[in-house]
Amino acid sequence: MEVFAFVIGIVLMVVGLAVSIALHELGHLWPAKRFGVRVGQYMIGFGPTLWSRRIGETEYGVKAIPLGGYISMAGMYPPSPKSAERGGRAGGGFFATMVQDARAANDETLDGDDDRRVFYKLPVWKRIVIMLGGPIMNFLFAIVLFAILLSGIGVQTSTTTVQTVNECVIPASAERTTCEASDPAAPAAAAGFEPGDEIVSIDGTPIEIFADASEIIRSSPGDTLSVVVLRDGEEQTLQVVPTTAEREVYDDAGRLVREASGDPVTEEVGFAGIAPSSAYVQQPIWAGPQFAIENVGAVAGVIWQLPVRIYDTATTLFTGEERDPDGPLSVVGVGVLAGEVAAAEAPILNRVAGFLSLLASLNVALFAFNLLPLLPLDGGHVVVALWDGIKRAWAKLFRRPPPKPVDATRLVPVTFVVFIALLVMGGTLILADILNPISLFG
Repeated sequence: MEVFAFVIGIVLMVVGLAVSIALHELGHLWPAKRFGVRVGQYMIGFGPTLWSRRIGETEYGVKAIPLGGYISMAGMYPPSPKSAERGGRAGGGFFATMVQDARAANDETLDGDDDRRVFYKLPVWKRIVIMLGGPIMNFLFAIVLFAILLSGIGVQTSTTTVQTVNECVIPASAERTTCEASDPAAPAAAAGFEPGDEIVSIDGTPIEIFADASEIIRSSPGDTLSVVVLRDGEEQTLQVVPTTAEREVYDDAGRLVREASGDPVTEEVGFAGIAPSSAYVQQPIWAGPQFAIENVGAVAGVIWQLPVRIYDTATTLFTGEERDPDGPLSVVGVGVLAGEVAAAEAPILNRVAGFLSLLASLNVALFAFNLLPLLPLDGGHVVVALWDGIKRAWAKLFRRPPPKPVDATRLVPVTFVVFIALLVMGGTLILADILNPISLFG
């Protein structure tokens, strides 16, 4: 059953990725058609076509590998120079041939020199709107998902209600979870705590959230604390003396802090032996957009250091070291995490929340990554359009003839290098996600 749930989680993430890609390409398609550009194809995925249907002048379809998508717009670049047409295939080697092939493929989308329904003839702002439409759709989708997660489902928060009371104090070094006769009784059990008690105050300090109670207990080993609880509608006062316990130290990100030798760092704290119940607390409607924006900042930080992070990830393949849980993932890694969420022993609402969080974060990553000013990414096409606009504005300012449109096919060699780099980095992450995966549960 657990394996079945794991597979279901992966399948759902594949579907979620396909939806994200479809929305991304729709973000390009809608403004392109709105501005009159002729669009030949709208495809989700790569490889062999599984299904397609022509509606009007556009063929809509789904391909076998759901790792991307594209729309085919007429005249992404200006027509080939007349000299190139007369000279046939360009000389100069591999890259020159790539440039000529790109021009030839682009020329096939043109309908004569007077064709007005082409991308490169649009005003600069319209070209930018078309290219930014895809990433923006991913960002809007992320906002919707985060809004459902935070304002619809809510954030799981520890309440002031006691869920469980430990019967005994088990030494931290013991590799067991059940009590033995030699174990001392837990302070909360000895004080008379019962599941369902709602903590009202401790030593006169009102308790709003369980973290308040936990902080007082942890800082008061050996002290007698007067705890007021609400039980069956009536307040009762219990006297509890937290015992001293050795516990491992975790940082703000929830990661175990270790010594230089690798041993866990521990500290002595007060321990009573109670655990809180939890409930979903719905957040304000603006929490979704706010969290999405914060997520963009975190993802941008990862992308900024991507080469270094990829190198560190590759190193773990040879050293066997644990990967940075906040490091980059491939779609394989995201799928594995989705499978773990689906197979987790947790209420269905918790698993739904985990899946929505993963899918929303994936869309934030798609948004941020596609804004990189590199061809063939959307950000690269935006830079080309801006450069074209700057050239035109410069010519107009000095009353010179309008310059020729920027021929981005000349950047095909750069595009090829970027593509190879992305392929290598993606392959490294996929290999790491298979051989040394990041796990939600350690």
